[in-house]
Amino acid sequence: MTAAARVGDVVTHYRTRAALSHPVFCGLDRAHLGGLIEELAVPWLAQRESTLRERRGGERKRAVGAGPDHQLVFTARVLVTVVYMRLQLPHAALAELYGVTRPTVTRAIHEIRPLLAARGFAVPDRPGIRLRTLADVFAYAQAEGIDLRIDGTETQVRRPRAGQAGRKAFVSGKKKQNTAKTTTIADSSGRLLWSGADRPGRIHDQTAMRTEGIAEQLRLHPDVKAEVDEGCRGLANDYPDQVSAPPKQPKDDAPLGERYAWREERRRQSSSRICVEHTIAEEKKWRPLQRYLGRREYYAETHAAIAGLVSDHAARRPTRRRTGAELVPVWTATS
Repeated sequence: MTAAARVGDVVTHYRTRAALSHPVFCGLDRAHLGGLIEELAVPWLAQRESTLRERRGGERKRAVGAGPDHQLVFTARVLVTVVYMRLQLPHAALAELYGVTRPTVTRAIHEIRPLLAARGFAVPDRPGIRLRTLADVFAYAQAEGIDLRIDGTETQVRRPRAGQAGRKAFVSGKKKQNTAKTTTIADSSGRLLWSGADRPGRIHDQTAMRTEGIAEQLRLHPDVKAEVDEGCRGLANDYPDQVSAPPKQPKDDAPLGERYAWREERRRQSSSRICVEHTIAEEKKWRPLQRYLGRREYYAETHAAIAGLVSDHAARRPTRRRTGAELVPVWTATS
């Protein structure tokens, strides 16, 4: 390769990196992206050294930095992974942008995505602290006196092959599609605190909440209160002092006043719980959570990585302080 060709490749890679780092492609502002690269550098190096040590069966025999250079440097690996999760571009398209082979991009994504998934979720007004488990979320909610909003969402996934065991497990009775369901927890300001409990679409939301430990965490943290949708009414029946669900619809022959009261109570509960719907909508801006085209076994990891990035952005939003419904006079009549 001539010197002019090498210079042209450097310029092309620089322009590619500058373009893909724009929020339109990666979904992150440059300050957030820079902090993310700095945060992942140490665990990536540790992961890389561990892989090399296992491959060679002992300590390194050459100095640090010896050997062939990476076709994709660490910064490019992080950027390629974030852009892939944002737009779900084919690996071959990203490889063409960087002038490398498709397997190189695939390896980069498989290296960075687990690191993103393991970051956990940002805590509002507590920089540097991350929530990684349900126990962390409920302990944080109890310590800070936060009311939780819990809801589930579905993402369309690939249908298992014909004859494969469990082929019907992903068929959602609600969507009539092959989906993966996820439980999302937010605070009263709509800031994402946790998203997980990924399961096949055939499993009911309430069943997932029980099997994944949400019901157990409510028992262990009696001061934590939560609001759920109508699909989790059984959870509200088991923990009536902690979990609030929409009221049951009165019978057709109920008095008109009772029906009006039910409609108003339902409206108030929906208004209080709508923030978690907005949180889910913020996650759905990322293409893989609209319709996941990859292998199903990587969906949970991809979802956790995206949710962690969404929580970073949400944690910077200020707490909303809603005014009460009581009417206050703005002037006093004089006699």
